Amino acid sequence: MMAYYVADERRYDAMQYRRCGQSGVLLPSVSLGMWHNFGAVDDFERSRQIMRYAFDNGITHFDLANNYGPPYGSAEITFGRLMDEDFRPYRDEMFVATKAGYDMWPGPYGNWGSRKYLMASLNQSLSRMHLEYVDLFYSHRYDPETPLEETLQALVDIVRSGKALYVGISRWPLEATRTAFQYLRERDVPCLIYQGRINLLDHAPIEEGILELCRKEGVGFISFSPLAQGLLTDRYLHGIPEGSRMSRGKFLRPDMLTEEVLQRICQYNVEAEAEGKSLAEYALSWVLRQKGVTSVIVGASSTTQLDRNLCAGR
Repeated sequence: MMAYYVADERRYDAMQYRRCGQSGVLLPSVSLGMWHNFGAVDDFERSRQIMRYAFDNGITHFDLANNYGPPYGSAEITFGRLMDEDFRPYRDEMFVATKAGYDMWPGPYGNWGSRKYLMASLNQSLSRMHLEYVDLFYSHRYDPETPLEETLQALVDIVRSGKALYVGISRWPLEATRTAFQYLRERDVPCLIYQGRINLLDHAPIEEGILELCRKEGVGFISFSPLAQGLLTDRYLHGIPEGSRMSRGKFLRPDMLTEEVLQRICQYNVEAEAEGKSLAEYALSWVLRQKGVTSVIVGASSTTQLDRNLCAGR
C-alpha cells in the first residue's frame, strides 16, 4: 500500500489568496515554478522537499511547461512521480498548470502554435505527470505564422475535451492578446490568465498595456521571473559569485549585470532595508502591489530560499 506524506493542516493560514480576474479561481500570491530544480539532472529528494514545503506553506499553484527540465519533459516526469508517491490524496487541493509553444521535439510538429502541436503536447504532458487533466493549459508563446483562430480554437477544444479546466496565454503581443480574449470569451471558454514578466527591472507588460487590458477584460495576470532570475536578490550586490546561475551563463549571463543594472539593484536594496525587508521580499511585494496582478511565480533551489520568498505572500 502506498504511504503518502501527511500535509500540514495549517498550510492555508500562512498564505494570501487572490481572485484570478473575474473567475471563481483563487490563486496563492506566491506560486511555485518548476522551470529549474525539478529536472532529471536535479536531486529528486531535494525537489520533493521543496514541493512538500511549498504545499505545507499554502502554495497550491504549480507552474510547469512541456520543455522544463533539463532534459525536456523531465520536470513533468518528476512532478508525476511526486503525484504518485506524495500528492495523489491532495489532487483536488492543487492547481496544476503546463504549457506548450516552445521547441519540444524535432520535426515540424514539435514547436510553435499549431493545433497538432498543442494537442499532442498536452497528451504527452498528461502522460508524464500521471494526470487525467490539468487545471490550466497555456499557449506558451505567440506564433506569427499560425492563424490565431487555429491556436485559439485548439485551446477551446482542449477545455471541451476535459483535458484542461482553464486556458491561458503567455507572452503574446497586445493586439493578438485582445483578439484572444474576445475569441475565447465568445466561445464560452474565457481566458483565465495571462503570464508575462513584470519585475522592478522590466515593466514591459505595464508599459505596453497588457496589464491594463487584463484588468479591463477580467483576466488574471501572473508574473514569471519576478526576481529577474535572481538579479533582484542579495546574491549579485557585490559581483558574480562562483557557482551562481549567472556564473554558469546559460539563461542569466554576466553581460546582463551592467553598471546601470547594478546601481539600480543597489538602490532597491537600500529601499528594501529602509522597509525592513530583504531585496527579494521588496521586489516580490512591488510586483504584487501592481493592480491586476494575481500571483508571482518563484523558483527555489532549497526550502530555505523558498521560505524567504514566501514572506511576500503572507
